[in-house]
Amino acid sequence: MALLVSLVFLLLLTLIGISSMQNATLQEKMSGSVKLRNESFQIAEAAARMGESAVQANDYKLATCTKCAPPPEATSVQAPGANSTSGVIWYATTGVTGGFWAVQKIATTKDPVNVNFVGEDEGRSWTLYRITGVGVSGNSRTVVESIYAKR
Repeated sequence: MALLVSLVFLLLLTLIGISSMQNATLQEKMSGSVKLRNESFQIAEAAARMGESAVQANDYKLATCTKCAPPPEATSVQAPGANSTSGVIWYATTGVTGGFWAVQKIATTKDPVNVNFVGEDEGRSWTLYRITGVGVSGNSRTVVESIYAKR
């Protein structure tokens, strides 16, 4: 009888041990995924900042886009270069691997949203740019987009 009870307890302990190992493995996979997602988000933010820095330059010129929708290839871009479908030119990030950025000149306007006009001539026009940053880390891809208004 004692042997039977011992075997049942051993079986229960084995099942608890297997369950614990499966749980630990799952948590490790989840934390790895969160880490990759965080890295890809930071790379995408850095890429978007590089695009904003390029637009801030006084001599930055870009033709107004003909297809001004967000670039669909942002979810699949693998290398820098021009995309023949959207007309967007992708640049690789410098100093950060796995990042790409692109700029589209959307339009000009005299009344942009969320721009502080205090002390400025309100009659001047603003040029709006869409900046798309892409970050890739492992199998995680993050796309960040911002609209930049420039005088």
